[in-house]
Amino acid sequence: MKRFFISLFLAFSFCCCSLVPAQTTTVEGWPAGYGGVMLQGFYWDGFGDAQWTRLESQAEDFSPYFSLVWIPQSGNCGGTSMGYDDLYWFNNYNSSFGNEDQLRSLIRTFKDAGIGTIADVVINHRKNVSNWVDFPKETYKGVTYEMVSTDICSDDDGGATKTWATQNGYQLSSNNDTGEGWGGMRDLDHKSQNVQTIVKAYLDFLLNDLGYTGFRYDMVKGYSGSYTKLYNESSRPKFSVGECWDGTNTIKNWIDNTSKTSAAFDFQFRYTVRNAVNNQNWSRLGQQNDGNWPLISSNYYSGAYRQWAVTFVENHDTEYRSASAQQDPIRKDTLAANAYLLSQPGTPCVFFKHWKAYKHEIARMIQARQLCGIQNTSATTQYRSDSKYYAATTTGTKGTLLVWLGDQSGAASAISGYTRILAGPHYSYWIENKLVSAWNALAEPSFKEDKVDKHDITIYLKDPGWPQVYFYAWDGNLYIEDSWPGVKVTASKEINGTKYYYRTFNVSAEDGYSMNVIFDQGSSQAQTVDITGITSDRYYEITSTTNKFTVRDITETVGVEEVKQTIGDDKGWFDLSGRGVLPSKSRIFIQNGRKVLIK
Repeated sequence: MKRFFISLFLAFSFCCCSLVPAQTTTVEGWPAGYGGVMLQGFYWDGFGDAQWTRLESQAEDFSPYFSLVWIPQSGNCGGTSMGYDDLYWFNNYNSSFGNEDQLRSLIRTFKDAGIGTIADVVINHRKNVSNWVDFPKETYKGVTYEMVSTDICSDDDGGATKTWATQNGYQLSSNNDTGEGWGGMRDLDHKSQNVQTIVKAYLDFLLNDLGYTGFRYDMVKGYSGSYTKLYNESSRPKFSVGECWDGTNTIKNWIDNTSKTSAAFDFQFRYTVRNAVNNQNWSRLGQQNDGNWPLISSNYYSGAYRQWAVTFVENHDTEYRSASAQQDPIRKDTLAANAYLLSQPGTPCVFFKHWKAYKHEIARMIQARQLCGIQNTSATTQYRSDSKYYAATTTGTKGTLLVWLGDQSGAASAISGYTRILAGPHYSYWIENKLVSAWNALAEPSFKEDKVDKHDITIYLKDPGWPQVYFYAWDGNLYIEDSWPGVKVTASKEINGTKYYYRTFNVSAEDGYSMNVIFDQGSSQAQTVDITGITSDRYYEITSTTNKFTVRDITETVGVEEVKQTIGDDKGWFDLSGRGVLPSKSRIFIQNGRKVLIK
């Protein structure tokens, strides 16, 4: 009888519990009333500046001004890469920007400094291991994750992938892409349960293991926004922003499709700034771009999407890269563009190259923004507009900031009730008079002196027997930017009877500097693979000609005398650390002040 009543009680309790609605909390893709500023901590091919160790060393400089720093995709892509051809999601976590330990240290240091680290999340597509449809098998926390051919959209690469798969005995998903296709790598089918499981585990790894604060989703037009919602509700990032590169209605619809679990970059804000600056017509700041109002504009849904607008004026995809890849840059008045960016609602994202070039000026602009308490949802009003100038006021929680852009000659006579605090080429900042004493009390920005190491790096190539030898070198546009095919090298020296071509680079670099090189025979001729991460003098030799010439680093053995040696006592023999040893075969030792390889 006792057992019966216990069973009845448990059954009743279960029924009652089942009648209580499940407790759910809304995932807010970007908090309302947010006053922080984000930094894009990299630029295209900026491998030197975006090394984890170099970013970490600047935490003290970043923290007074930036609450978030977006860093490159941090997984291993199987070679030198900006991260958008992602291969490994859990294992082999060494990227072109540093290793996993350095990444974890960076994220911890940022967190201690009050900075959240934003991960670049690339889940629209994925790189294959060896053929069109194979992906790496990875084990994380005892669970093995592996995508298979049926996780690839049926219409990937316009049907080319399916043709290859059919010819080679594989099957793809029966589902077409839920967004725009992208050639070059496999478009993932986000309807696949396996894809969803792996993505969720990956995002959990980024947030709760590596320690990221939030996500920047790459190319979100490639799959339905409903999946961003699914993944954000599972992982619960504090911040989420998607790269929906399109007109404002498309961006707004994408935000809605995520159920507002993600913000989006305000591309039309960027274009209005570009239009004004490049055409020197400042009235364009108060206009549409090709029929599109920026998300932050009061003319667009009464500014209802400001909370989810991450504004910017330049990024790694729009910047000027080279004479052959000019992209779509803002060609002048970079400071004026940033002055407008940092005076407006939304969450501004400052481009790293701009920060490097104008730290003091941008820091002062952010101080003015902070002083006025400007937030992502603050109200902004056009104050004056003409082709020669444009002015707007933004009212924060503590006061109002007025920005005047373009011709400054009439600003003082047109403005009353404000005091000018900052001025530069084609921009000035003005604050309400009541805030002036607080502004004057602020400390001028100061930054740690960069540790500059002036030194030479000499790269040697063992004579490959080519009719001509070129060295093509680059370092992310810091100090070296060769034009292809590089510099023809004729300088050579003989070492132990072997000829080496060499080229010396004069570098004045900060900590963590590295450079890269390709050896080639001239324009449209054979070349080697990319050789990356060079930090000191190195010696190389060509080893094979499969696809591209492969290369071996022979630095440790150059200048080493090869001798046949009868193994005897240890008198006079030392290892490379200077310890007396008994010599053995196939190792390098020091004897009588010279390096010797025992054969």
